[in-house]
Amino acid sequence: PLPLCRFLTSKDQFHAYLRARGAPGSEEARQEDEEEDPVSSDQTEPPAKRARSDEPLTEGESQEDAGEAGREEKEPGERKRARGQNKSRPCMKPNHYEKSRLCPSVTQGCAEKCYFGSRCRFLHDINEYMAVKPADLGQNCVLFATFGKCIYGVTCRFAQAHLGDGYQNVINMELAKQWEGKSLVRNNLPKDLQHRLRKKKFSFEKADEYLRHLGKCQGDSGKGNKTSGNSAEGQEVSNCTAPEEGPRDAPAHPVLPEEEEDPKPAALESRCASDASEGSPIKTMGPVTDEDIIKLWPCEKKKLEIHGKLYLAPLTTCGNLPFRRICKRFGADVTCGEMAVCTNLLQGQSSEWALLKRHHTEDVFGVQLEGAFPDTMTKCAELLNQTIEVDFVDINVGCPIDLVYKKGGGCALMTRSNKFEQIVRGMNSVLDVPLTVKIRTGVQEKINVAHKIIPKIREWGASMVTLHGRSREQRYTKVADWDYIAECAKIASPMPLFGNGDILSYEDANRAMQTGVSGIMIARQVTVFPWALIKPWIFTEIKEQRHWDISSSERFDILKDFTSYGLEHWGSDTQGVEKTRKFLLEWLSFLCRYIPVGLLEHLPQKINERPPYYMGRDYLETLMASQNVDDWIKISELLLGPVPTNFTFLPKHKANSYR
Repeated sequence: PLPLCRFLTSKDQFHAYLRARGAPGSEEARQEDEEEDPVSSDQTEPPAKRARSDEPLTEGESQEDAGEAGREEKEPGERKRARGQNKSRPCMKPNHYEKSRLCPSVTQGCAEKCYFGSRCRFLHDINEYMAVKPADLGQNCVLFATFGKCIYGVTCRFAQAHLGDGYQNVINMELAKQWEGKSLVRNNLPKDLQHRLRKKKFSFEKADEYLRHLGKCQGDSGKGNKTSGNSAEGQEVSNCTAPEEGPRDAPAHPVLPEEEEDPKPAALESRCASDASEGSPIKTMGPVTDEDIIKLWPCEKKKLEIHGKLYLAPLTTCGNLPFRRICKRFGADVTCGEMAVCTNLLQGQSSEWALLKRHHTEDVFGVQLEGAFPDTMTKCAELLNQTIEVDFVDINVGCPIDLVYKKGGGCALMTRSNKFEQIVRGMNSVLDVPLTVKIRTGVQEKINVAHKIIPKIREWGASMVTLHGRSREQRYTKVADWDYIAECAKIASPMPLFGNGDILSYEDANRAMQTGVSGIMIARQVTVFPWALIKPWIFTEIKEQRHWDISSSERFDILKDFTSYGLEHWGSDTQGVEKTRKFLLEWLSFLCRYIPVGLLEHLPQKINERPPYYMGRDYLETLMASQNVDDWIKISELLLGPVPTNFTFLPKHKANSYR
């Protein structure tokens, strides 16, 4: 569905309009909008699409002439960029605030207790810091207005709202008492736990026991059949420091073996009974639960009751905690953290543990893990089972990116059924919460294998499976195969199966639910162009069964809320402001793809159709439709003030949904 003809324009006129009317609300611009008809005789499409179109050659023009003309347009030495990715992305971490940063001990009011003493590289003189501090960005501090106290004190970029005489941090005691003792964000990484992980002093009793059983069983099978190659895999599992698999284990286009002899020793399936019969060396007295000694039976595990609910998919980079709060407000029932790499979690990396944080408004919340080997995945599952609060754990077997796939993770697990089984069984044996799996239809475009794998996943103990209706090779360039998802839903029964792919409106959601799936997952995972990022109010549309012609001012209010949530989550000092700006710009790189309902020729908008340039109904709506980075930065400056000197931005993901 393209925009109505009266809104169409050319690329040059589109950007000329934004440059000429840079001030929203201008009376002159408003009058000219009413007088001018934005119809253009040159209704050209964006260059990316025009370059891919196959235009016939004119008479007398040879293929060589056309090739030379195309080469003249390109700059000399310019290399064709890989589709779907931004290669060699420059480092955009701002470091200007590191030169004159105030020591945290001063901010916390204990400058005399600075750990580094005279060796500290930060400032300890407040007057010296205030002399070089950038100007405040506003008069209202989100933290002070919400919690009655801003922990960033004089370093806050909105400090004038809570600074008294002598740069003293003012506290609203009445408001602060209301939040005293309440935990708003859970699943933080304690320092003592991080220290134990880095020193490898964390105990993995259940995981080690499972891996011993696995190594023993594979060792026995290797003795019986040395040509099967199972003994090599047993050595790989028993040794946590074994090197990663080589090219033989993860070929470029592996095919799922049809008649693979899976090592299914009886010890794996009867482990529950053996665990219950073995005596435990730990002795307890009084009314103490024995969950840490005797393994729970499958029927005793907590159930995942999300049938018919709307599930916000994990979204790399953009699926952060502030964005999930936005989606929860619009009606998302189930949320999941961004994909976390199990090896990074086991090493205690703070940046990876930040992906597990959970806001108190997320009532049904899960985390997603990525890994390629049963030892690291099982240990990571036991670690999370003991240290964080989640309702389910999801295994990412749908990630198509090369970085993950070539190491044997993501979609590659669909072709490594032995490792896949060992991972699912191992994680299920150490978790007290349900285990779910996210898969694709297969690896190759015309070879679907999900219908063969889903019964095995059910047998291995998973509580739910989510199927994305595309293969790894398809990525996001073609329509999701919902007919195949319907077939797999019947095969998966009684295990719930959620469908994922091309849910763009409430009409698409209704058609998807009629296929027999247990629920639908909104947005796309671990790659570009997720729909909930373009249209987070899609949850409201589905629940209220309507198309929402949301105005530009309402969309701008959503960005304001995201900014407030970001400052609350990442901080209101310079570092927190710039981090909020970074994630806001990443989100704006998707939001610009939305076409307002009131401008469409017919409903709904289709994800694989690229519209030509169009004018919005007002300046702000036109600005939000721009795919120019400078216009995204302009929107961020309306919310977070001017950008630092020499600021640059390049989106982490480059959309490749158009062909």
